[in-house]
Amino acid sequence: MKHIIYFVLLAGCLPFSACTKDFLENTNKTQLTDETQWASEGDADIFLNDIYGSLPNYWNQPENLDNFTDDNDAGFYYTSYNWKQGIVSPAGTDYTVWGGITGSGALTNWPATFIAVRKCNTFMTKVQTYAANFSDTWRERRLDEARFLRAFFYSELWMHLGGLPIITTVPDRSTADSSQLYYPRSTFAQTVDFITSDLDTVISNARLAVKYNRGDADAGRATLGAALALKGWIQLYAASPAFNAAQPAAGADPHHVAGYGQFDPNRWGAAAATFRQFLDQFGNGHPYGLFADLSALWYEANEYNSEIVWDRQVVAVTMGSSFEQYGGPVWINGAYYTWGNYNPTQELVDQFQMANGKSIQDPASGYNPQNPYVGREPRFYQWIVYDGAPYKMTWMDKQDTIYTRIDKVRPSKNQIDFGTDDVSNTGYYFKKRLNPLVRPGGGTISGANFIYYRYAEVLLGYAEAQNEAVGPDASVYAAMNQLRARAGVPDLPPALSQEEMRTAIHHERRVELCFENKRFYDLIRWKTAEQLLIHDRHGMKITNSIPGNNSGVWQYEPVPLNHPHVFIPKMYLNPIPQDVIDRNPRIVQNPGY
Repeated sequence: MKHIIYFVLLAGCLPFSACTKDFLENTNKTQLTDETQWASEGDADIFLNDIYGSLPNYWNQPENLDNFTDDNDAGFYYTSYNWKQGIVSPAGTDYTVWGGITGSGALTNWPATFIAVRKCNTFMTKVQTYAANFSDTWRERRLDEARFLRAFFYSELWMHLGGLPIITTVPDRSTADSSQLYYPRSTFAQTVDFITSDLDTVISNARLAVKYNRGDADAGRATLGAALALKGWIQLYAASPAFNAAQPAAGADPHHVAGYGQFDPNRWGAAAATFRQFLDQFGNGHPYGLFADLSALWYEANEYNSEIVWDRQVVAVTMGSSFEQYGGPVWINGAYYTWGNYNPTQELVDQFQMANGKSIQDPASGYNPQNPYVGREPRFYQWIVYDGAPYKMTWMDKQDTIYTRIDKVRPSKNQIDFGTDDVSNTGYYFKKRLNPLVRPGGGTISGANFIYYRYAEVLLGYAEAQNEAVGPDASVYAAMNQLRARAGVPDLPPALSQEEMRTAIHHERRVELCFENKRFYDLIRWKTAEQLLIHDRHGMKITNSIPGNNSGVWQYEPVPLNHPHVFIPKMYLNPIPQDVIDRNPRIVQNPGY
């Protein structure tokens, strides 16, 4: 059951607000004033719940952020197709996924972000103004929730745009002069400090729950675990090569909005310390830990399991998810079901190791390129739909076998055709995160929450930051091998160098976090996009050597997808929208735009 339901302001009475006869009859809620809005905890909660409702629901976007990476092949009609041609422009105001030039959709939506920030600031101001109407316990907890939400909204935009205007008050437009209304961009460093300072306040106050579990009345609200994990991620992102350098990856930066402007190795240590604090205080099952069944981590029945650190509540139908309509096999048991948007590239598929833990490039791995789907690690079979893969979700009345090969004797509707229809051009689909209970195509009928951060990321974040700070010590191995053990692959070999461990960590992030909107940020912060996003990607073409009757052998041939890929340095950040600069002359543009 979902306990925090995100209504628009005054849409109804919430489970945790006092639905008394006086509440229902004595006040006309259509004539809202400060005195009525902030008259009680229940009334104020309605406002805060509206802020929670502003949290992005990435389930309901047919274009996943992985479309912007080398892991997925997306349709030509999506914004990512334009972005990969290098035509992102400050002139764009279309924040949808349909062929815009603003960059990565809602994640670069300046107006929506600052509306949410203003709501957070309004809530904090009014709750303190009308403090006499609230208990101290309620007021202190809700203020910390709003601080966390403000930090989260800022973090989402900061990762794409760099330094942002820091706004903590709600100016009175009737009396304020332009200096109070038009905020300049703060530097990259100041923005990082502001976000982490808000999170530090929440963490040190220790007023929020460490974690909520399924069935808790406040499940879905901000927690101490979420605050600490988000802080660690912000520090890790900022410490990475694209920003922690004399010149940021985006280019010359006289205003210091695109990076620090100098390298400091201690930034890695700070990130490691935050993740270490999480592991020591909240990790190893107290209460956070790795969920045993990785294939079922995202199932609705397993919400708020030990691995979930921060998620967005979703309620089937009323505010549900349509994710299942967008991805997975297009044709199932002969019927059309999905748009087939999420198609792993051959480059991603090749990252999945063999069951013995060796890379497929290792001659000792046992990999056979003419029988490539045999003997792979468990995550491959849990997440990737390949040619000949069995496919059975709970909603299906019988199992299907998905064939993507070019078969002239028994052609499949999922057969790769390199066309413009919905069928995969890579020869693969994915099934990671799909709700097995939901028949695709039924609209927003899935109630599975969207997970922003999970415990695996804390382990990976710690391993990376600690390796960069001091090298591959025993604690780095412990974090990595804990993840690999859960995934069903052997431990890393001993005595790796720092560079070798870095490679192992980067690989583990790519596989473990694939199709979770993480790869894009890694390519950006590691400053590897300029090497990896300039090449065409590949699919797998499978044909029989005697196609007339299939009496020959099936041949596996990686083939280019023939889709354009451009990446130039300015693309490490998105542009500030030109209409923002036109309205506020104190806003400076990002390098290169």
